[in-house]
Amino acid sequence: MAFDPNNNVVKLCVQGMDMEGKGKPEEASRLFLLAWNEATNDFERFIAAHYVARHQANVSGKLKWLETALQFASRIDDDTVKGAFPSLYSNIAKCYEDSGDLVNAKKNYEIAISFTGKLTDSGPFYHGTKADLQIGDLLTAGSRSNYNPEVTMNHTYFTALVNGAGLAAALAKGDGRERVYIVEPTGSFESDPNVTDKKFPGNPTRSYRTQAPLKIVGEVTDWVRQTPEQLQKWRDRLANAKGEIIN
Repeated sequence: MAFDPNNNVVKLCVQGMDMEGKGKPEEASRLFLLAWNEATNDFERFIAAHYVARHQANVSGKLKWLETALQFASRIDDDTVKGAFPSLYSNIAKCYEDSGDLVNAKKNYEIAISFTGKLTDSGPFYHGTKADLQIGDLLTAGSRSNYNPEVTMNHTYFTALVNGAGLAAALAKGDGRERVYIVEPTGSFESDPNVTDKKFPGNPTRSYRTQAPLKIVGEVTDWVRQTPEQLQKWRDRLANAKGEIIN
């Protein structure tokens, strides 16, 4: 199940987060409930319930919606969702802790820990860029960030979603044509902390980073291109993004 930023439920949740950022919690809550009412599959219900939970007035209401989110997430055998389990169980444990149920709090904290740091994604993996590379070339850390040219990156980034790599290629610096390469990590890798649990629970964009080289093993030419209007919206979001890059 590929994460789709143009999915209507996802877009409603993004709008809700924008309202949160503007200090309008009532409008945010309305948008999240609208997303829940429009959800038609387990993934959409999982995402919407996660956000509805954030706007509950009491612990019991928050716990109910978090457990609803977990119920739908557990039905999805997909790497897009598995990364959300640590934060889901941790938030559920906190609700039990706040309500005085220390037995269930401990149980859920232990489950959260059991999921932490476990990456099951086997790819294939992709890297989007405007650089002209050849099969067998190695991508290494040390380049300037596409999103903050003052930052020299200590990691190389990649994703298991070809459309996500295509978006990265479109947003990359340079005048070359957009390229999406199939890559193989030559060492260990981790979820990208710049996106994991930042907006959506877990790592739905299946974004990763490594300090080891990435080997170019192929190239794809077929991915969903963003329209000029969509690309401009992404550029505007990046230009207005707050917070430092976790490097």
